[in-house]
Amino acid sequence: MKALAILWQRHRLLLVAFLGSTVIALFFATRFVISLYYWSDPAHRDQALQPWMTIGYVSRSYDVPRDRLIETLGLTAPDRGKRPTLERLARERGQTLEVFESDLKAAIARLRSEEGTQ
Repeated sequence: MKALAILWQRHRLLLVAFLGSTVIALFFATRFVISLYYWSDPAHRDQALQPWMTIGYVSRSYDVPRDRLIETLGLTAPDRGKRPTLERLARERGQTLEVFESDLKAAIARLRSEEGTQ
């Protein structure tokens, strides 16, 4: 404990920077582990489509490239930081959610067949 007091007295800025960077590193490491655990769970693969899902979530769940899925559906890539839901995308296309979901399933099947996976 004496060493910490000495560090605080002599190198306060360096100690604060070190602790701050440690907290940031732990934050990102925790996010990585949670994401790894979530997506390795078989229950999150090929999930039934829901209105709240985003294209990114669907592409990860169905293991297809997000950009290719967007391209196959004829959508424009959303602005950085924006994540429109399937419900919103269907509304913007002037379709019902059911019709959009059938288009989405067809696009996923097409992409999987191109890659040779099912």
